[in-house]
Amino acid sequence: MVGIIGILITLVMVFGGYLAAGGKMGIILKSLPFEMMMIGGAAVGAFFLSNDMASVKHTIKDLGKVFKGAKWKAQDFQDLLCLLYELIRIARGNPMDLEAHIDTPEESAVFAKYPNILADKSAVEIICDTMRAGSMNYDDPHQVEEVLEKRLESKLHHAMHSSHALQSMADGLPALGIVAAVLGVIKTMASIDQPPEVLGKMIGGALVGTFLGVFLAYALVGPFAIKVKTVIEADHHFYTLIREVLVANLHNHAPDICVEVGRQNTPGAVRPSFSVLNDALRGAKTPA
Repeated sequence: MVGIIGILITLVMVFGGYLAAGGKMGIILKSLPFEMMMIGGAAVGAFFLSNDMASVKHTIKDLGKVFKGAKWKAQDFQDLLCLLYELIRIARGNPMDLEAHIDTPEESAVFAKYPNILADKSAVEIICDTMRAGSMNYDDPHQVEEVLEKRLESKLHHAMHSSHALQSMADGLPALGIVAAVLGVIKTMASIDQPPEVLGKMIGGALVGTFLGVFLAYALVGPFAIKVKTVIEADHHFYTLIREVLVANLHNHAPDICVEVGRQNTPGAVRPSFSVLNDALRGAKTPA
């Protein structure tokens, strides 16, 4: 919703200001289809040229993040802390009991309480793999921590590709606008024998290309790239929260302390209060 509002404000302010200053939309509307074909078509072609099909699909899918926002909400962060708390308590009580939960999480009664988390393959794999590694008697818990850190870095790097692809497109759009404008000037020069009023319209049409390239770059595609990056980073906090709690567990802190470390490292906008989380943990307790 916020993304749609932003687009509407941009269009109203730019074209509304143009009309208020006495500009006429006729020449823009007449040139727009042809200029959009050249600039937009070249941008899309360059996008396909510089990315493989998997990256293209990934980027198109991530465009929805501009309007949907972050996947993980405040309740999901609270549920994650409760899930990790239960798993840590089970592991501390009897490590053998933990195996059934991390080997087949889709059949686990603990994971079943949190369907949103269970539906996310990446989150489940990170939790299960890290807890399994922690139970393998590593000489140094920092070994598990390092492996987890590299895994999360790789995941974020891959997720950011769509943002980088959109930003590359935005960077190229002003230059493509100049290309379209130059073609318009070439067309105008071929009609140099026409009266001034005709040449004026043709030059104006050529300049629409420059305007369109800059407008698309800085008012639409560039902000899209920034918003996708922001949402990806916000969602990544969910996975770094898993790291914070499970690393604290590797250092043998009490389950309550592990969860509190995670709560303190949760972004403020989605961080549950101490009392709310404490009540949720009481309700989530299972026999250890």
